[in-house]
Amino acid sequence: MNRRALLAFALVSTLAIPAAAQENPATFDTLLDEAESLAPLETVIVSRYGEIVAERGYRGNSVTDPTNIKSASKSIVSALVGIAIDKGVLEGPDQKIAPLLADDLPDDADPRVHDITIGHLLSMQAGLGRTSGGNYGRWVSSRNWVRAALAMPFDDEPGGRMLYSTGSTHLLSAILTRQTGRSTLELARDWLGPLDGFSIGSWERDPQGIYLGGNQMAMTPRSLAAFGELYRNGGETPDGERLVSAEWIETSWRPRTNSRFNGDGYGYGWFLREIAGAKVVYGWGYGGQMLYVVPELDLTVVMTSDEASPSARSGHRNDLHGLLGEIIEAARRAES
Repeated sequence: MNRRALLAFALVSTLAIPAAAQENPATFDTLLDEAESLAPLETVIVSRYGEIVAERGYRGNSVTDPTNIKSASKSIVSALVGIAIDKGVLEGPDQKIAPLLADDLPDDADPRVHDITIGHLLSMQAGLGRTSGGNYGRWVSSRNWVRAALAMPFDDEPGGRMLYSTGSTHLLSAILTRQTGRSTLELARDWLGPLDGFSIGSWERDPQGIYLGGNQMAMTPRSLAAFGELYRNGGETPDGERLVSAEWIETSWRPRTNSRFNGDGYGYGWFLREIAGAKVVYGWGYGGQMLYVVPELDLTVVMTSDEASPSARSGHRNDLHGLLGEIIEAARRAES
């Protein structure tokens, strides 16, 4: 089985686990013991070559209990869009969204709405004003979240700078629902369900019953790790069943813009940066819900945190990046 990983960076991993790479579990265990000092941190899972080598739950939390993964769910919505394209449900990233959401277009919609593509929504380059941050509460208080997102004033041209907005991924959820006649949750359970360990628990819906694309999704840390492993393994399950095309993973992990939050690259639902000298792709949710994939080291790491505590301005996100850096260095030492 070909264990292709970060195709965007042209990295390929091998099937066999080198003898020199057999981890001393205590190395990772020590790091995870010390990580308990990061007060908002609730769980950590470290997986190499498809096997969990260390995991922890702190302050009464468990890796098997559902948690709100917040915006890390945007990576999952991206996967569903990729699968829909492969199945012919959607044409591709260049497909215009206006015809797909015609019933919800405001009567006085800005003409630029007709230039927005599926790819623009995935990369947060729709140009529409943000429905995240200070606008989030007003947006989810509206009677029609899809229409409200499409009615936001344009802050840039479609394809312009990154404007991080949960409304963009919610529009993708609405598109998937309209094009298939099935809920996004049903699609996720069908299309990703063959992945052992993958499951989605509760998930918030809008007033029209559309599942919230890119937020308020409950998953266990182990389930999130299983999803990360699917991408690390090039879209195949451990049994060799293909769920996501390798081409879609390459497309998703190709940097298209940069985050205004931290300058990191952003693809289709994934952030990209270098940590401890390694190229890393990651999903990030409010509070510090992190899914890291480090293909060159066959490494997948999940970290979940208190969902009520901001992770960016508090510095907690940087602490989590630092912890990942220590895990990366430990993985390298295991191979030396």
